[in-house]
Amino acid sequence: MNYSKTIEWLFQQFPAYHNQGVQAYNPGLKNIEELSTFFGNPEKKLRFIHVGGTNGKGSVSNILASILTESHEKVGLFTSPHLFDFTERIRINGIPVEQQFVIEFCEKIRNHTWNIQPSFFEITWMMALEYFSRNKCTIVIAEVGLGGRLDATNIITPLVSVITNIGLDHVQILGSTRLEIAAEKAGIIKESVPVVLGEIDDETFPIFKSAADKQTSRILIPDPETIIPKEIIGYQIGNYRIVSTVCDFLVTIGFTCGPETRVKGIHNLKANTGFFGRMEIISEHPLIIADCAHNAEGIQALMSAVSSLNKGRLHCIYSTSSDKDLDAILKVLPSEAHFYFTTFSNPRSIALQDLKEKTGNSIKNAIFFHSPLKAFKAAQESANKEDTILIFGSFFLIHDFFEVFFPKPLAETK
Repeated sequence: MNYSKTIEWLFQQFPAYHNQGVQAYNPGLKNIEELSTFFGNPEKKLRFIHVGGTNGKGSVSNILASILTESHEKVGLFTSPHLFDFTERIRINGIPVEQQFVIEFCEKIRNHTWNIQPSFFEITWMMALEYFSRNKCTIVIAEVGLGGRLDATNIITPLVSVITNIGLDHVQILGSTRLEIAAEKAGIIKESVPVVLGEIDDETFPIFKSAADKQTSRILIPDPETIIPKEIIGYQIGNYRIVSTVCDFLVTIGFTCGPETRVKGIHNLKANTGFFGRMEIISEHPLIIADCAHNAEGIQALMSAVSSLNKGRLHCIYSTSSDKDLDAILKVLPSEAHFYFTTFSNPRSIALQDLKEKTGNSIKNAIFFHSPLKAFKAAQESANKEDTILIFGSFFLIHDFFEVFFPKPLAETK
């Protein structure tokens, strides 16, 4: 099979949370352990940084990868979901996995008789491990897929773990309270492995403290006095403090990722990782920002950041997946903004009629569109040079937006 046929088969053959949502979730480590055994346990040949949490995982993972690339490490980066092409999920120093490797790996899966039914995510993670091992990566940044304790990535023993924060997301799977979700995410804390906590609060800290004590793991807390590079704005400041704390630890065990290297990593972030769509300023006059914030906590942080930049009226182009807690999200949306609600091309998109019914009278200035393109054009027509246009709400909305206005963004990467 060629690459396009292989990817089509991969999405059809195995459940994919990317498309199906909660029905594709496959908790537990049995499948990934059997896959790992078949491929010769490639994770045992690699060193890892394991990044979990509700919001900020992608930002922290990509920034770390960029900094370590600048320190001349061979950096494997595993993240999800992808915005345009499957290969974005698996990168080495910013370069996506080779399509031929994807084809050959999937052929091995197809030609073997399995006693398990691995998920799309499990297959993808094992593909990443095999690719990183074969290419002799010196460090791998692994972003947790969902939760932590039962996530497929949890077969690794990292040099350091990260839990960015805790919010109410994926409650159908991880639990309906922050305490339940924190307990699942604390599952990535390993014996004698330091853990960086990006958020300290009275509710969840006892969960992490208990887990760390049981594992004799040291808790590392970001320094609020961390010097922030000028390119870092808004909620990314908190993410950078987390990254800086990880780097401080890595320096103690022999890595060369001091302050100057960190600044270079930030400056070359997109080139080193292909990272975009997070607090990304697309243009000015009017100011256009794209961001993948998709749950109440993330959106609240985004709105706080945008308010410090906006000089005029705020125009929000928004859509969400059908399984998100829209009631909670509506409560954190700014009442004075103009909203352009829309749908996106992925099958998980909320229906426009559902958006109309759920928003009801809670949003004063709202217009509804069947496509992001029409929503964006309407916002452009209404905005003046001092205004801000914010596109946010889902990875899939950002995908559709970039696909129309900035085709082939991967050409900007290495």
